Amino acid sequence: MAIVNQLDKKAKMSNWDAIKIQVVLHCHLNKVAVSDSDVNCLTLLAKEGPSELTSFCNKAYEEFKIFSSVQTVRNCLAKLEKKNLVVKDGKNKKQIYPHPSIGLITEGNILLDYKFLALESA
Repeated sequence: MAIVNQLDKKAKMSNWDAIKIQVVLHCHLNKVAVSDSDVNCLTLLAKEGPSELTSFCNKAYEEFKIFSSVQTVRNCLAKLEKKNLVVKDGKNKKQIYPHPSIGLITEGNILLDYKFLALESA
């Protein structure tokens, strides 16, 4: 029988951090390269819920200071859309939201229970 070294960690975190760690793990496990700013933008979008594109870009720039301008927020969202992390719907007043395949839990009390196994090669 193989011996498995197990690490069990528990931590209490904010709702923001619980959403952010889901985003980071999804991107890492699916080998999607993202920057810290991309992660923060996607976390904000998940926390805000489906939003109108222009109002979200303004909010991300003005209130959260994630990017240096509204245009850089738009550029980030376009990049995230190409990586299938964000969905844009509509023609006028586009709605944006995280791609459903990510499976983010964003509301209420959140318990994240991940189990990972790393096997040494034989």
